[in-house]
Amino acid sequence: MSERKVLTKYYPPDFDPSAITRTPKHLRPTGPKVITVRLMAPFSMKCTSCGEYIYRGRKFNARKETTEEKYFSIPIYRFYIRCTRCSGEITFVTDPKNMDYRAEKGAKRNFEPWRDASNDNKDETEQEVLDRLEREEGENAEQEERDKMAELEEKMLDSKREMAIADALDEIRTRNARIERGGALGEEAALATVKEQVDEAALRAQQEDEEAARKAFMTETGEKVKRLVEDESTPEQATTPAPAPSFARVKKKKPMANSLGIKKKAKPSLV
Repeated sequence: MSERKVLTKYYPPDFDPSAITRTPKHLRPTGPKVITVRLMAPFSMKCTSCGEYIYRGRKFNARKETTEEKYFSIPIYRFYIRCTRCSGEITFVTDPKNMDYRAEKGAKRNFEPWRDASNDNKDETEQEVLDRLEREEGENAEQEERDKMAELEEKMLDSKREMAIADALDEIRTRNARIERGGALGEEAALATVKEQVDEAALRAQQEDEEAARKAFMTETGEKVKRLVEDESTPEQATTPAPAPSFARVKKKKPMANSLGIKKKAKPSLV
């Protein structure tokens, strides 16, 4: 049995190295390393060839390529995918500066409104970025302090409300206990109180009616208003007071001719 791990190899006399088709590793041309990976679309995009929309999260078998570009010693990778409709090639690269991906060729990224505000800070210097972060941190601290004050005030209001509710419950319990101790006497006292209140209300209403009537039949000077009797007689008769009626029996006087015994002549008849 031959030795498995040998230190020397046998080369026959007619060995020709140029006949070997496989290129040694140290003689291969250098270039970007490409491997096949399984990934999901990092953003929604639209194919520029056919207009197909590719939503975020769709899975693809992509080719991953390591580029020569770097961002602070962080390598940038390029990915190749195919459109699901026209099979056009789409490429996008990593963006470590913004912690995102950037469309490169074959597709256009859809508009995202929440990313539009972040584009205003692209041209900021390091000092401006530090100042902005410090300012935002101070605003956040003030907001937290205000939130704490509001929370403290809310707790105080809750405690006051609970104390008021407890006082009201104690008052209700005391009243109920007093009513239970009183029993029937308490009910009679309550009925008497209600009756007194009703009588007082009726008396007050009567007094108000009398006062209204008194004011209605009095002038501004305080004199009472007299009732005027309307009559169709002449002014003179109206001023002369009428005689009081008498119920005494009055004898009718006979005419003078009867007393002298004179008889009236009968009128001659015309027939």
